[in-house]
Amino acid sequence: MTDIPMTAPPSLSRQRILRPLHCVNSLHSCQGKHFIPFFWRSFRWLCQFDPCDYPTSLTPAVRSATIARNSGASMSAPATDPEAANVRPPDAARRDRIFDVLGRIKDQLGSLSPAERKVGATVLADVPRAAEESIAKLARRAEVSEPTVTRFCRAIGCKGLREFKLKLAQSLVVGEIYLNAEAEPSPPDADIPGYWKPVLGDAHGALREVERQISPAAIRTAAQAIAGARQVVTFGLGGSAAILAEEARFRLFRYGVNVSCCPEAYFMRMKAATLGPEDVVIAFSGSGRTVELIEAVGLSRDYGATTIAVTATATPLAEAVDHPLTVSVAETRDTLTPTSVRYAYLAVTDLLSAATGYALGPKARESLRRIKYTALRHRAGDVLEPLGD
Repeated sequence: MTDIPMTAPPSLSRQRILRPLHCVNSLHSCQGKHFIPFFWRSFRWLCQFDPCDYPTSLTPAVRSATIARNSGASMSAPATDPEAANVRPPDAARRDRIFDVLGRIKDQLGSLSPAERKVGATVLADVPRAAEESIAKLARRAEVSEPTVTRFCRAIGCKGLREFKLKLAQSLVVGEIYLNAEAEPSPPDADIPGYWKPVLGDAHGALREVERQISPAAIRTAAQAIAGARQVVTFGLGGSAAILAEEARFRLFRYGVNVSCCPEAYFMRMKAATLGPEDVVIAFSGSGRTVELIEAVGLSRDYGATTIAVTATATPLAEAVDHPLTVSVAETRDTLTPTSVRYAYLAVTDLLSAATGYALGPKARESLRRIKYTALRHRAGDVLEPLGD
């Protein structure tokens, strides 16, 4: 029960304070066993005043308790802020956010009982099947009892089989190729690893897709916009997209282009708000569906900037820009090899950079000459060495 202040607020009338005390004068006619309940009822009546009568120095907990009492709420459940009532405890929200049921099974498998470990091993051996079958079938395959399956579900943090199967079904969103390990392919030549030719072959294939899907006219139009821009801003979030955004900045500044890179979502929004009709945005995204990136591009376009995207075909980002440079590359099912679309987007970046250099002409050549001159004065080198890479 919340403590109630013993000091009456200044706005209480004299009659409201003295009324229960007059009743106490008649206690001589009451039996002793009635004294405490009578006094407690009188004291509670005394406290039934508007909580606004409290001095401002009283704690929020006391004020909340009084509000709850006056509204008919239980004394043991003080009123809370309606907005705060909708906020989940941080720990609970964190548990839901990172509840990776397969990760928990793998992490806790060694600490489970032998029977529970059999259930975990059975689930990991065939996750899609375990997500669909009943408790009886799962217990039969694991050669344990049905109560053991229930104990296993609770041991890894689920309330029961129903929640466990729900979490298990959610884990399948990544696809089965991430769940089952595959042996490395064995090539005829034992000196060459099995992944060697697939990785190089995928890189060659990605470059062929660029040549097939990208139009020289589209590259030329985008490069003209970059060459005539007051400033150029590159956008990219996470992984290869952020690296490509930096790479585009490295390519373009050599030609004397006023270019900057924004690899962070909130900074992209702020930068977009400063752009105007003379500016250009180049956005990079492998999926073309990154919400923060699409929003930043939309803001840039709303303020009049020209927008370019290097992304996949038929994606929200491609539809949101003025000049989409789109390439789609089929990915391999081998999850251990890097994605080959990076080579495609890097090739598009180089094509766009070269086209911009030719569009700038003498300005670009003079900028490159200055950079090379200062580099050779700083250190010895060959004339045809990479320029500042």
